[in-house]
Amino acid sequence: MKKYKFQRIFLLVMDSVGIGALPDAKAFGDEGSHTLLHISQKMNGLKIPTLNDLGIGTLAPILGTQPGIHPNAIVTTAREVSSGKDTMTGHWEIMGLKTIKPFKTFTDKGFPRALLEELTLKTGHQFIGNIAASGTEIIKQLGEEHMRSKALIVYTSADSVLQIAAHESIIPVEELYRVCEIAREVCLRPEYRLGRIIARPFSGENAQTFKRTSNRHDYALSPTDPTVLDQLNQASLVTSCIGKISDIFNGQGVSHTVKTISNSDGMLKTMEQIQHGYGRGLYFINLVDFDSEYGHRRDPIGYGKALEQFDQELSRLIPLLKKDDLLILTADHGNDPTHPGTDHTRERVPVIMYSQSIQNGQAITERESFADLGQTLLANFDLEPAPHIIGHPILELFY
Repeated sequence: MKKYKFQRIFLLVMDSVGIGALPDAKAFGDEGSHTLLHISQKMNGLKIPTLNDLGIGTLAPILGTQPGIHPNAIVTTAREVSSGKDTMTGHWEIMGLKTIKPFKTFTDKGFPRALLEELTLKTGHQFIGNIAASGTEIIKQLGEEHMRSKALIVYTSADSVLQIAAHESIIPVEELYRVCEIAREVCLRPEYRLGRIIARPFSGENAQTFKRTSNRHDYALSPTDPTVLDQLNQASLVTSCIGKISDIFNGQGVSHTVKTISNSDGMLKTMEQIQHGYGRGLYFINLVDFDSEYGHRRDPIGYGKALEQFDQELSRLIPLLKKDDLLILTADHGNDPTHPGTDHTRERVPVIMYSQSIQNGQAITERESFADLGQTLLANFDLEPAPHIIGHPILELFY
């Protein structure tokens, strides 16, 4: 077996865990945002000793942490160069793509009437809702009306997404999928250009017992060009995706997909793959609860507690890593729960790289693009980047 500096790389995205406003944050309405700092202030200090030991306190003044560098960790921050601050833009940039034209969002006013009228004409269904909302809350609010009228519940979020919810006993799952497939085709047009259409089936007797089922299905845009995932996959390296990663890339370049139901489930399944994985390559993980459960809901205390729980789980994960494994902790955007509104925030992200084989632990200069992580993967596995792949490898890892 070919010997690389790191045989396995575990790239874990702490969804929305930003670490300070980018220089262009004002253009996005996000001047002054700082997810980690403001959560730590609301918590009167975060209890995250594992992240502290790895050096996160060196990157920003986070209450509860202190500056310091772990001898086996290299830490920095990274800027986003793409136009946007959503999930797909951030993840695609990590894998080497620069998004110039941002995906459409309809957070403030909902979807245009013309879109819903076209969907009604093409699907034969009426729609209710059409607001930005939490998926669990909107089925509580509109689920009973949906059961009476059979109108489908349509809603969005701060992401570029159109979600359609329906009770499985009222609208069969296959029919919901058909409707979403039609919506996907319609929303390919430039005036809509949504990143994802999501089918959200649910069950239950009434508002108090409604719950989403496991029959969710995503209809995402494929990346505009081949990504680092594609290059790794074509080189017969593992590209195991845990959480919503496969959906973000529409399965492109993905060798294995592992679904998760929570951050803790994602950490458990990551630990299982560390112990019983598929071999050398990339293990790409997204922990979405920080964003979906606490960031968008503007719940800094819940967010802080989730970070503290993650830190405890991280302390159990790290000892499982082998000497030639590399763990990278990062994020895809910010979502400061103290900032006005419910949208993501335009922030730099932390980059913490840990391996037993690193002996020169240090803080290095901020990276100009999230894509430096993708370039680092290619450099580790001796692959030349495709011409359109942006970024530069983090060479300090290979000294």
